[in-house]
Amino acid sequence: MAVLDTLDMLGAALGLPEQLENAQVSARAVDGLPSGDGISSVVVMGMGGSGIGGDAAAAVLGPQSPVPIMVSKHYECPAFVGPDTLVFANSFSGNTEETLNAVGIAAERGARVVVVASGGRLVELAGQIGAPVVPVDTSIPMPRAGIGAVTVPLLVVLDRLGLVDDTAPMIASAVEQLRRRRDELSGDDNAATRLARRIGRTMPLVYGGGALGEVAGWRWKGQFNENCKVPSWCNRIPELTHNELCGWAQHGDVTRQVFTLLFLRHSSEAPNIGRRFDFVAESCDEVVAGIHSVRAQGDTPLAELFDLVLLGDLVTLHMAFNEGVDPGPVDILDQLKGWLRT
Repeated sequence: MAVLDTLDMLGAALGLPEQLENAQVSARAVDGLPSGDGISSVVVMGMGGSGIGGDAAAAVLGPQSPVPIMVSKHYECPAFVGPDTLVFANSFSGNTEETLNAVGIAAERGARVVVVASGGRLVELAGQIGAPVVPVDTSIPMPRAGIGAVTVPLLVVLDRLGLVDDTAPMIASAVEQLRRRRDELSGDDNAATRLARRIGRTMPLVYGGGALGEVAGWRWKGQFNENCKVPSWCNRIPELTHNELCGWAQHGDVTRQVFTLLFLRHSSEAPNIGRRFDFVAESCDEVVAGIHSVRAQGDTPLAELFDLVLLGDLVTLHMAFNEGVDPGPVDILDQLKGWLRT
């Protein structure tokens, strides 16, 4: 079947393992990193497909980091940011206005800034304040296709500054897992194409387990929105079992026609998260069109996270192809940027 894919988003998705490797090489080659001495907090500033690199780093490294890793997706800079804060400025284009505004404030307060960008005004700012730049591969067609390029530099820099243990083994494990998964998902009939067909024209609700599952859920949700241009939402277990679960008590005659539940599972879940997933499945079975569970593969949290990322990318791409939708362009977002400039 011929597909509409003007930016070769499928090729970019399948190139994810090499993207991780290349980003690792780039990050290890950067000179002029700030000192890691006395750092009391880490803040990643970024939006959309760039900001999710911070979410991924925080979910994977948070359990071992001696200092908090926070992701800020706002125009504002958190009040605590100062000379003892390491700030990552993540912007694929280098022109994200929210990130530029927040990083400018952080620099004025003396924060230690590291820029991850392909160019733009953010790289210009880095030159003015003497901040190092980890370059993002400009051949990547869209920000959301560069999740490896905006995640791995954070891991490598934190490693080089002595804030976390050696990250090379976890990156190597993720690359190996992605290559295995790519082989599994490259045939005509595979887990991604089957799940795309099962979701069909329903609206996907993505539930992830714990912090890692939540990041994977946000990734899938964003890819549903941008790749196949459909509404989608996500939430995290256990949080949703304290509120959202109640919302399925009404309107089942409507919801069962339009919503599909997707469960993203992984091996790092707390013991009772699995039981909560079971309860949610039992409670929602008759009020949604279908419930589909996906379990991550991989030997480390990073490998499992990127395994879910690759699968979700391919599911959403195949959904776009099935409907004759070009997954690359995001015209409405370009319209918004133009509208803001007027």
